Amino acid sequence: MNIHEYQGKAILKSFGVSIQEGIIAETVEQAVDAAQTMKTQFNSNWVVVKAQIHAGGRGKGGGVKLAKSIDEVREKAGQILGMQLVTPQTGIKGKKVHKVLIAQDVYYPGPNPHKEFYMSVLLDRAKGCNTIVYSTEGGMDIEQVAETTPEKIWREPVHPTLGLQPFQARKIAFNLGLSGAAFKQMVQFVTALYNAYSQIDASLFEINPVLKTSDDRIIAVDSKVTFDDNALYRHPEFAALRDISEEDPTDVEAKDAELNYVKLEGNVGCMVNGAGLAMATMDIIKLSGGEPANFLDVGGGANAVTVEAGFRIILKDPNVKAILINIFGGIVRCDRVANGVVEAYKKVGNIPVPIIVRLQGTNAEEGARIIRESGLKVFSAILLKDAAQQISEVLA
Repeated sequence: MNIHEYQGKAILKSFGVSIQEGIIAETVEQAVDAAQTMKTQFNSNWVVVKAQIHAGGRGKGGGVKLAKSIDEVREKAGQILGMQLVTPQTGIKGKKVHKVLIAQDVYYPGPNPHKEFYMSVLLDRAKGCNTIVYSTEGGMDIEQVAETTPEKIWREPVHPTLGLQPFQARKIAFNLGLSGAAFKQMVQFVTALYNAYSQIDASLFEINPVLKTSDDRIIAVDSKVTFDDNALYRHPEFAALRDISEEDPTDVEAKDAELNYVKLEGNVGCMVNGAGLAMATMDIIKLSGGEPANFLDVGGGANAVTVEAGFRIILKDPNVKAILINIFGGIVRCDRVANGVVEAYKKVGNIPVPIIVRLQGTNAEEGARIIRESGLKVFSAILLKDAAQQISEVLA
């Protein structure tokens, strides 16, 4: 689960990570009030108006603007709120901006130059441990840095039992070229950041940039926090931060129906019980001349309710020309699945594409008979090769 920048910063601050302060606003008037508060509380005459969407690259898309006066705050907030913000991570459709963060200006003049760094914490599956990734080249072009000068990006693996050791935090600060007060601040920053990551069951922390200010403070100017969905039951306070307006409506519907759904760019919808069988089903679709339109795992208890929800989700894709239901009746009997398919078909109503139902396992023959005698536009198969043949025929 992703959350907004302002939500991520609040979590980081609660763990002792220094952040760029800010106030969220949903209207231009709230943005103006927030800017005035920033001036009073943080002595920030200038503020940054930052679009809040679940995507990076907002600055390049025009979603981050500096405002040097209250009039400019009103102007910039008015430009950003309601805009369809397109970034390299949103796709060509972009995302509509509903909120802006009015953040303090942390690039104030001082005795030392500013410096931007990049830092993230994530699981390195190859090494089987969490890893801190960091670079001296923070800012909007970090992707280009990774592509053209990968030697400027360091990785610090963290032992899963011992955790982050003090010498590792010092090593990171040293590699970033810091000294004096900034060195000590960075050691504290890295330690607090990793503690936050490990304690909230996150799957990703990304801070870009981490800023060394002109007075040698180390602060998080941005934050991207992603939670491990499988651990959210342990953190209901974080689950409550979910913003469904930032998610694809079909994904939201699938999640509410407890279906595992991933949209793909194909023409044959598939509904399967079990992830392994789903992968094999997608292979069969491709070998039959089609392209899978989705990954949809209804789990071990396929019934009329889950099948109906699956139908409605798949049929929202206008590219779907056929639907293949592939169920292995191990835990659930095939005749019960067949009755569920017939019942769900009748509830959904007119289904404009052919449906192929392949049932294998307990009571497979009885399930096939129920499908055949239903009188509906549903084709039955027991063998996988028969289902593949029927896919080829309906797509011809």
